[in-house]
Amino acid sequence: MTEPKGELAIRTLAMPADANPAGDIFGGWVISQMDIAGGITAAARAHGRVATIAVTGFTFHKPVKVGDVVCCYADIQKIGTTSITIGIETWALHSGDSNTRIKVTEGVFTFVALDKNGNKRPVPPE
Repeated sequence: MTEPKGELAIRTLAMPADANPAGDIFGGWVISQMDIAGGITAAARAHGRVATIAVTGFTFHKPVKVGDVVCCYADIQKIGTTSITIGIETWALHSGDSNTRIKVTEGVFTFVALDKNGNKRPVPPE
């Protein structure tokens, strides 16, 4: 697959503070960016607050390097009564070669819609 699946949710720059001594970005940093992308997408669809309740099917394909532009794409896979499941693909534009985009990570995130008191609430119809 040469094209991302879903809509661009966030785009950010991988910085030296997010890397190990070899210049590889920490996997936890990448996961947190994916969680943010999924949360933005889920909150927009749920019309309000959401929380991550599960992450499944996570795969790292390639390393992310300092200076890469990291792009997270979100694809809503399922909408339940109170939850939204979103496939997130992370692609990197390598520093110095912004025309080459490669998929570096993918995973499935599930979010639950919350009311103002932090209790589950129904996801409204579109």
